[in-house]
Amino acid sequence: MKSPIKTTLATAAVAAAFMLAACGGTESQPPAAQTPPPSASASAPAPASAPSAGDTARTDDFAPAVQAAGEGGAAAGGTSSSGSSAGSGPASAGTDAGAVRPMKVGMSVQDLSNQIFAGACDSLEKLVKGGGGEFTYLDCKSNVSAQVGQIENFVASGVDIIVIQPAEANAVEAPLAAARARGIKVYCWDEDIETADINWLIDNYELGRMIGKAAAEWLNVKYGGKADVAILDYPQLEILLKRGNGIADAISEYAPEATVVARDSAINPTEGMSKTETFLQGHPEIRVIAAIGGGGAIGANEAVKGSGKPIDEFGIFAADATPEEMEAMKNKEAVRHSILITGGPKEIAAEIYRWISLMYDNKPVERRVYREFIPVTPENLDKFYNK
Repeated sequence: MKSPIKTTLATAAVAAAFMLAACGGTESQPPAAQTPPPSASASAPAPASAPSAGDTARTDDFAPAVQAAGEGGAAAGGTSSSGSSAGSGPASAGTDAGAVRPMKVGMSVQDLSNQIFAGACDSLEKLVKGGGGEFTYLDCKSNVSAQVGQIENFVASGVDIIVIQPAEANAVEAPLAAARARGIKVYCWDEDIETADINWLIDNYELGRMIGKAAAEWLNVKYGGKADVAILDYPQLEILLKRGNGIADAISEYAPEATVVARDSAINPTEGMSKTETFLQGHPEIRVIAAIGGGGAIGANEAVKGSGKPIDEFGIFAADATPEEMEAMKNKEAVRHSILITGGPKEIAAEIYRWISLMYDNKPVERRVYREFIPVTPENLDKFYNK
């Protein structure tokens, strides 16, 4: 289902109560549930109760999130990290983040070769440890069996909270249900699953349409609507298949005389570069590349630079707005437009930390929280680049 296109920066302070903000678009989300109050408690969590199926919120219903403490760059060369340290966490509006929270958190993501995932894990680790907690993060390399094993290990190690980015939603329902039966809270990133206290969601089809529309508008101006187009999607994950389909549908709608001549999967720069090189060899007239994420976009940009053709002939459009994408935009390379989702790794970590702190303190939380889309272009780049 389509949700409104959002274009303001994601925010994360908690007020005593809030209403779903009015916004432009074709359709509105369900009304927001009552906002959880600020907490200063650090008590151990009680067993989780089943969440209300209708509770919905949006990240832009809150005041600005704080930056994560320390630098939030990608984890270098590793796929896991763990440990604990005492002390106060950074100040965070609405959650009393300075309180000591000796929570034990286990996090499993799809692939730490993705800069956004890795950077968010690294920043979240600093926040949890800064509050006196323990944090372990792993990637499953999009392998369902590996992720199920990771969940089971988290349960056996006695975590208080599991943060999960499912490789396959149905496969994690049973092990997460077993975790919740033991009082473990579950925060799900990017999927709407039954066995989560919070589902942190993206309308992936609408996000794909935003990418595709931006690509179509550029090629309409640059090439009069007639150009060969390639799409870098990732159908291995259903949520990213939806995003890829949104890209294709929007290009067809807004630039009907353009032709999608190539489509293949890429989730990181290596894959993006390799697939784009193959695209350009088979279809040398390609001038637009639309990608589901920043990893593929950066790889595509490198392939375009190595093609020997003028950079200004190409347009690359994607989501994530990684530092690498923004640097390419600043340097007037082929990246023309990308979409921040919530913000960069530090903002993502701060938002997750705010919610899991509320969960740990046994405060009520929304079942579904929709993330915000923030287009980044050369015109507004200075607001986000090197910030």
